[in-house]
Amino acid sequence: MALSNTIIAAINFLAMLLSIPVIAAGIWLSMQTDNSCVELLQWPVIVLGVVILVVAFAGFVGAFWRIPWLLLFYLVAMFVLILLLASLVIFIYAVTNRGGAHVAPSRAYLEYRLEDYSGWLRRRVESSYKWDRIKKCLSSTSTCAELNQTYREAQDFFNARINPLESGCCKPPTQCGYTFVNPTYWISPISITSDMDCVLWTNNQTQLCYSCSSCKAGLLANLSKEWRKADIILLVTLLALVCVHVMGCYVLRTAKTDELFRRYKQGYT
Repeated sequence: MALSNTIIAAINFLAMLLSIPVIAAGIWLSMQTDNSCVELLQWPVIVLGVVILVVAFAGFVGAFWRIPWLLLFYLVAMFVLILLLASLVIFIYAVTNRGGAHVAPSRAYLEYRLEDYSGWLRRRVESSYKWDRIKKCLSSTSTCAELNQTYREAQDFFNARINPLESGCCKPPTQCGYTFVNPTYWISPISITSDMDCVLWTNNQTQLCYSCSSCKAGLLANLSKEWRKADIILLVTLLALVCVHVMGCYVLRTAKTDELFRRYKQGYT
């Protein structure tokens, strides 16, 4: 039984280590400009990672010091956390599965449309109350200003592979027919199309296209890209946690069975 407790303690220590990628994924998301402005996923991921760490530590203590009720708590709580992590992995995949880029004529960069994305994601940015806060956060960053430092000539900019946030928020949509001066300053055409984004674009460097649907779409495209990267980390961690939990249950069950058999033999003899 002592050897089994040592093995279970080692397994629980491994579970503690597996909380690190979950916490790291949440911290990485919080460091991304768009995620820090939207504040949707990073905190649930960080909190889940911390709870996994605490529960695994409780299991480690229960195994190392042979505290049965603490081991039972660990097994039940970790099972619940595995279900929560699995639900989160599936949820992230479901809300980021939709959406895509559209090719702009004579441009290397891609453009994005809000209607392409899942309804749940759209609802996070469509209301004016939510978007005003996000827009203020985005406009306070150097995302668009950095484009002016990087691209001086029109053709260099047109051949650039800028990210979705830059494409949607820092310039007018290509279909509007604006003339390039620099990445964030464009000359208005004589006749603007009926697309509302063409009307909303302004050369005011604090506004640009931050009120455009294309900016919201670019934000969601960026979020989806980053969330899918985090989802891969969470999926791998989930599979590892399942294996660790199954091993812990098996070792504990085997130890209990051996103990009962030993007691039976002693009583029989």
